[in-house]
This record gives sequence, C-alpha cells and structure tokens, in this order.
Amino acid sequence: MTYVDGFVVAVPAANQEAYRALAAKAAPLFKEFGATRVVECWGDDVPDGKLTDFRGAVKATADEVVVFSWIEYPSKQVRDEANGRMRSDPRMQEFGNEMPFDGARMIFGGFSTLLDE
Repeated sequence: MTYVDGFVVAVPAANQEAYRALAAKAAPLFKEFGATRVVECWGDDVPDGKLTDFRGAVKATADEVVVFSWIEYPSKQVRDEANGRMRSDPRMQEFGNEMPFDGARMIFGGFSTLLDE
C-alpha cells in the first residue's frame, strides 16, 4: 500500500496564484524523486470548530486560506529516500526563497495507508 506525506498550511488569499505556480514547479521534482501523486487543495469550505479545526491548527488569519495537500509514494522507504534527495537538491532549496506562506506554521506528517478503496 502507498505511503502518504500530508500537509496543512495557511496561505494569504492574495498569494493563491503564487502558491499554485510554486506547487506546479515542485510537483515534477517530487515525482522525479519517487512520488506517484501530488495533490494540492485550496480550502473553500473550512468551518470553524468548537474545540479545534484546520484554521486553528495553522493559526490562519482572516486573510488566509487553508491549503490541504498530500504526496503519495509507493512505500515509506521510497518517501524516506526522496526526502534525503530533496534536502540535497539545489532546485528544492531554491523553493525556500519563494514560499508564498509562513512555513513555520505548516503542519505535516507521514502516514501509512490503512484503507484505500
């Protein structure tokens, strides 16, 4: 079964096109490193929760939109190898200067697939 890296980030609404463009540049690199699928989702129905929610998790401000994304890999081993390659690839390092959001508020994690129908 696949292995998934999941991400949630707050992006200023005014930066939607800059985010989309950066994601479009990064996706082929993720695939080059072993990803089988890259998905970026712009929030359009992200409700406030009573105890917690996506907006609170990334401390989104009123002018920010929550982005939910994931990258699929064939296995955790392929993901781990890809992450190693990404850290040393100068093309990926350049993206750090172009991020149209506050990366310090991004939440992320790796997940083993439990069900895939």
